[in-house]
Amino acid sequence: MKKVFLKAEWRKLIIVNYKIDKGVLKEHLPYKTEFDLWNNICYISLVGFMFLNTKVKGIRIPFHVNFEEVNLRFYVKHRDEITGAWKRGVVFFREIVPKRAIVLIANTIYQEKYNYMKMNHKCGISDDSLKISYAFKDHIWNSFNVTADIKDSPIKAGSEEEFITEHYWGYTKVNESKTSEYEVRHPRWNVYKVKSYNIHVDFERSYGKEFGYLNFEKPFSVFLAEGSEIKVMKGSDVKR
Repeated sequence: MKKVFLKAEWRKLIIVNYKIDKGVLKEHLPYKTEFDLWNNICYISLVGFMFLNTKVKGIRIPFHVNFEEVNLRFYVKHRDEITGAWKRGVVFFREIVPKRAIVLIANTIYQEKYNYMKMNHKCGISDDSLKISYAFKDHIWNSFNVTADIKDSPIKAGSEEEFITEHYWGYTKVNESKTSEYEVRHPRWNVYKVKSYNIHVDFERSYGKEFGYLNFEKPFSVFLAEGSEIKVMKGSDVKR
């Protein structure tokens, strides 16, 4: 039985989804994983959310309990060699947080790609709308926001929202013959219908030339998930 490494809440997740050519991602594909597609579409997602009530091994780290995160990720699956079952997960290009201790812990233990940056967020509520925004400073301020319905609803079975949110594993490419794997546990989420959105992110400057085309690309979809309490389990390695 694997132990819980981190407990927290992930809340108000803005998820911006783009189509991407698998060839762009091939060199980033971790060992013993393959692309996970929805309706034959390969997705890459820009995600912003709040990390709340964070505990590492049951301990609240002072000044590191509530904070923002923004990440860029794509979707993979790995067949468990013992059970034969598919594990559906995500691979991160970069995870941005405003807390240095989180960067140190995640990069050391899970060999992730966390970076420290200045960040902020806004959450506004009116009679009929919910307005959420996230921003990070990578030389310049980048931001994205949504205006959504005030009431959320369950994710529909077989939907795009289900595909994007129902990935419960994290995979990191360590080298050509080793992958880091960890499980994230959470219940099924609700989503809010997005009325409008704005994206002001320099993908090329923040993530590299291969993603520069996203500066001019219209998202395939944008949605806002409520999130929930989550548990990140102790990781392990997939290797030869």
